[in-house]
Amino acid sequence: MASAAQKKEEFQKYLEKNGVVDALTKVLVGLYEVPERPGNPVDFIKEYLGAPVGVDVNNLKQTIEEQQKQISEKDKEIADLKKQIEELKAANQGNDDEE
Repeated sequence: MASAAQKKEEFQKYLEKNGVVDALTKVLVGLYEVPERPGNPVDFIKEYLGAPVGVDVNNLKQTIEEQQKQISEKDKEIADLKKQIEELKAANQGNDDEE
């Protein structure tokens, strides 16, 4: 079983290998260099790393779900209308053939 020191060293290597240490260093330097300290440093860090700040993600997810349902309904409606058009064309051709 790996010792705590080995686990810590492996974790540090993992973070360094995947750029986490560099990203955190950059964001902390950015926070340090800001002329006025932000009221909410966590939001500053999120924004610096590209995360949405001040956005209700759950609300956006719900909106996406609702719009996907609407799209599905519209797709079905379009398919039904296309079918009706084809049926009317076929019926119209049948009437033309009789004349």
